[in-house]
Amino acid sequence: QVQLVESGGGLVQPGGSLRLSCVASGSIFSIYAMGWYRQAPGKQRELVATITSGGSPNYADSVKGRFTISRDNAKNTVYLQMNSLKPEDTAVYYCKGSIATSRATNAYDYWGQGTQVTVSS
Repeated sequence: QVQLVESGGGLVQPGGSLRLSCVASGSIFSIYAMGWYRQAPGKQRELVATITSGGSPNYADSVKGRFTISRDNAKNTVYLQMNSLKPEDTAVYYCKGSIATSRATNAYDYWGQGTQVTVSS
């Protein structure tokens, strides 16, 4: 069994910053790509940023230059540093990891439960 647990969400004023963390635990053999997604009320879930096992990032155009994704492979953790936050960044943020549970199995996508980020004055 694999679990991903996010933390770090909250209420912040426009222009402020937050740092999200996501820790993967359980029966983990290897973690490949990890990423952050978000879903605002009434909207579909969308990609925010992803990072490969080697540390190469990819960002949605809406967050380029403001958000930074990073990971600590020794801690099975991925981070999302969010700066210059805007009201339109308000959403539930989800962590996703592509994880293999043994050498003999394929990697599957696992999701966290989400953490709320609200940007409001």
